[in-house]
Amino acid sequence: MLRTAALGYRRRAWGVVLGIQSGTLAWGVLTSLGVTALLTASHVAYVTLRWVGAAYLVWMGGRLLWATWRDSPGESPRAAGAGTETVGAKAGSGADDSLLGGWRQGLVTNLLNPKMGAFYVAVLPQLIPAGAGRIAPGVLLAGVHILLAVVWACVLIALARVLRDRLERPSARRCLDRVTGTVVAAFGVRLALGQ
Repeated sequence: MLRTAALGYRRRAWGVVLGIQSGTLAWGVLTSLGVTALLTASHVAYVTLRWVGAAYLVWMGGRLLWATWRDSPGESPRAAGAGTETVGAKAGSGADDSLLGGWRQGLVTNLLNPKMGAFYVAVLPQLIPAGAGRIAPGVLLAGVHILLAVVWACVLIALARVLRDRLERPSARRCLDRVTGTVVAAFGVRLALGQ
């Protein structure tokens, strides 16, 4: 989200925010219904989701890194988001600035994160009062989490707008993409190797 906003893709950045929060709501609802308890009860389900999520992160990071090495120093590096519509567009052209593409990217990233499910399974039931229904309080608590995350996203996107002029230079974009790609791929590898 921060990288997307810093490169001037404002609609796509908000799409990522909405996608991440849609995933958070899905995790909250699934936890309230007891479905995510399968992740903790079934080692196979957790490991499968972990490997798929790790592969997705490594793929995203690898695309970013590949695009920076493929472009010549005088060209603008290619943006590499999760969707196929992002390859090869320049900032401000509108081709990359897709709310739907950002939403898909954020949603997939969040839903393929087994640690998000494990977090909700570990924390959400403890915050629901004894004797209360599970669904309404669970969704309400997920809503509070979403509200706080959106406020934080507003701060990050505002910060990215301040840095945007510096980050639009090809050398800065290439550096940002290399750092982001390395970090995302490293998270994928760490997720794959983690317990």
